[in-house]
Amino acid sequence: MDFTIHAATLEDCKDISRMILELAEYEKVSDQVKITQRDLEQDGFSKNPFYHGIIAEVPEQHKSKDGHTKVGYSLYFYTYSSWKGRAVYMEDLYVMPEYRGKGIGKALMSKVAQLGLAAGCTQLNFAVLDWNKPSLDFYLSQGCFDVTADLGYHCMRCEGESLEKLAQGDS
Repeated sequence: MDFTIHAATLEDCKDISRMILELAEYEKVSDQVKITQRDLEQDGFSKNPFYHGIIAEVPEQHKSKDGHTKVGYSLYFYTYSSWKGRAVYMEDLYVMPEYRGKGIGKALMSKVAQLGLAAGCTQLNFAVLDWNKPSLDFYLSQGCFDVTADLGYHCMRCEGESLEKLAQGDS
């Protein structure tokens, strides 16, 4: 299938927002999505963006049944490993269901890897749900490894009231 990958623009935020909701539905966490198209515009396209994005787009003749030509995306940002140095974190990798299995996801992930290497990164990090076997198998086939299984690290989070208390130094 014919498709292109390009850097996300401000105008892509509407489609990114749509696909974030689709991804959340697939991951069974639709109620967790709190950001808006406006948040994406501000956070990704300000002087100091919090994230970067790439878009997979198909020609008009291959548009989706709902009329979309933007059929996949990846959001990523740069991080730092105190052991390995520069790293890139892939927050999302999503391809609409009707376009899966056509090389689009692999092309998006490859582009994030290329951008990371160009920025001097030595690793690409991301999370995947333990029940998402198709994605786990795909990532393993690309030479990735399961950090939790192999090294024992767990991804942790602090948010909401707990984050507020932590910031105030309350225990």
